[in-house]
Amino acid sequence: MATARKNRNYEQRIVRDPKICGGQPVFKGTRVTLRTVLASLAAGESPEAILEQFPTLKPEDIQAAIAFAAASAEEDLPVPAVPRIE
Repeated sequence: MATARKNRNYEQRIVRDPKICGGQPVFKGTRVTLRTVLASLAAGESPEAILEQFPTLKPEDIQAAIAFAAASAEEDLPVPAVPRIE
């Protein structure tokens, strides 16, 4: 559980403001959306490539995106059953 609390650092790096990007979650101090970074990671882009494309981001922002996704999955997705070996 300590890891889950530690990963909550996304709450300090990801913000929502109705005046910025229509209220989509963005990284604090930028107009880069969380969705953009998660989609880039899902497409196989490396964190280094993402940071190069979006120089306003910091490595901690990439970690915050991953932590947010993990926390979201933990809350929204049921835990799949483990197949039984017979």
